[in-house]
Amino acid sequence: MSASPYIPYARQSIVEEDLDAVVDQLQSLWVTQGPKIEEFESSVSEYVGSAHAIAVSSCTAALHLACLALKIGKGDLLWTVPNTFVASSNCGLYCGAEVDFVDIDARTLCMDVDALALKLEQAQELAKLPSVLVAVHFSGSSCDMERIFQLSKKYGFKVIEDAAHAIGGTYNELKVGSCKYSDITVFSFHPVKILTTGEGGMLVTNDENLAKRVRKLRTHGIVRDDACLEVGAWYYEMEEMGYHYRMTDIQAALGCSQMKRLDAFVARRKELVQYYNEQLSGLPLILPTEAEGISSSWHLYVIQVQSDRISRKEVFDFMREKNVIVNVHYIPVYWQPFYEKLGFHRGYCPVSENYYENAISIPLFYDLKKKEQDRVIELLKSIL
Repeated sequence: MSASPYIPYARQSIVEEDLDAVVDQLQSLWVTQGPKIEEFESSVSEYVGSAHAIAVSSCTAALHLACLALKIGKGDLLWTVPNTFVASSNCGLYCGAEVDFVDIDARTLCMDVDALALKLEQAQELAKLPSVLVAVHFSGSSCDMERIFQLSKKYGFKVIEDAAHAIGGTYNELKVGSCKYSDITVFSFHPVKILTTGEGGMLVTNDENLAKRVRKLRTHGIVRDDACLEVGAWYYEMEEMGYHYRMTDIQAALGCSQMKRLDAFVARRKELVQYYNEQLSGLPLILPTEAEGISSSWHLYVIQVQSDRISRKEVFDFMREKNVIVNVHYIPVYWQPFYEKLGFHRGYCPVSENYYENAISIPLFYDLKKKEQDRVIELLKSIL
């Protein structure tokens, strides 16, 4: 008897137009740093409503560059949530800053702004306020950015929106990435995300000075300005330590093609989510929701097992045995051995930990077929 068909938890959607765009670029004069990157940057900034967009090699690179542009370093503090990938906090460590964590809201799974406000009050008394806050838009849903922005003005910290999951989402009818309530927003174009450039990321901002600094830092800290050209067209100057965080024109060509389908990607995910919600509503699960004023782009569909007779691990293992490749997002960052060595301990953010102990990400991607989604649902019903 043959094995059941394999269903991943996520997968990119590549069509003929994407392939044509990449082949055309390969056959052009530009495969590294050329005009296609600027075209991709313009398409993203126009879509989200930001003044500037800078394409980079990954979302992790975008986070690092954001911290560098905001000039955080030794003696500074970066706060984020534990319910995220390690890059959201590592970016502060890269710059020599310390990091700390704010717990999540049990319903939205994003940063608990009440917990943030309390932590800020306590930090002010201890003279240990953060320099930067990384607000993670989990699974495609924005944090409550207006309240976070108000707190940032009161306590004097900068705000980075980690929107690795959230391109195509909205907050109070604004596209995630408008930067109305933040200094910088970053996106990911990894193959499991809403749209892909293979690997790649983007940083958007409304601050011209931040944009200028990021563009310099992504290319080794090198500038070629008018003063350089007076010496000669060959001349450049390295003004500070930068990095090789550039995207290629090949990736940007794929990104330009994918951007044409972004709204369709999000609309299809919403359809799949609605069907999951309808079919799984009677099971011992907590299903994901959207807070008021927020439209998620639904990078992930995370269920939380609430059964007295079966564990999350048993459900997880059962699904994988049936070739449904579920996943878990995320292990609390400070549970990682590296962070434990920094002094963090289990129990530090109990809501994040309770969520993690029960969470499973089930398949959700643009090309998920009806029969595949029905199989996921049937398997969950059979074990729960």
